[in-house]
Amino acid sequence: MSVVVLISGRGSNLEALLRAGIPVAAVISNVAGAGGLAIASKRGIPTKLVKHGDFPSREAFEAVLAAEIDRLAPKLVVCAGFMRIVTAGFVERYAGRMLNVHPSLLPAFAGLHTHERALAAGVKVHGCTVHLVTPELDAGPIVIQAAVPVRDGDTADTLAARVLRQEHLVYPRAVRWFLEGRLVIENGLVRVKGGDAQCIFSDND
Repeated sequence: MSVVVLISGRGSNLEALLRAGIPVAAVISNVAGAGGLAIASKRGIPTKLVKHGDFPSREAFEAVLAAEIDRLAPKLVVCAGFMRIVTAGFVERYAGRMLNVHPSLLPAFAGLHTHERALAAGVKVHGCTVHLVTPELDAGPIVIQAAVPVRDGDTADTLAARVLRQEHLVYPRAVRWFLEGRLVIENGLVRVKGGDAQCIFSDND
């Protein structure tokens, strides 16, 4: 029941997964020097660097990345700050077994700069979403969401910090549900066997 984690940066969600006891078989980064590589190495978890810039095309990069993933035969592929938009072919290869966490309450604010856009829109509630990855960007079936209030005086940085704390709580939960076989997809919607809450609201962080 192993997991392969794809990263591009500091690895804070990777660290949250590891603290929660998620069985990570390997960590793959497309960026040299990504902080998450050091986090994995300190725990004795194998790491691999597959730099997208070393390849002539997106497809060539993805072919090598997929070969590294398939060599490990994971049950689940987890994107944890993996900052690459992948092709439909790559997504379909791992259809139904690739998760991502996005820093907004999808379908609101798909894509980048979510916190700035939330503040500009004047929303009163913001948050994060764990979803299954599909070819359409940030549009896969939602597994779990966590919401935080937008406070007077919030900046993109203060709001991002509160949302990130919720990511660290809900992402391990969603991964564990998947590994336990508790996620059921019906008509494009996800439910959890056992009735666990799929939406969390935090107003005291």
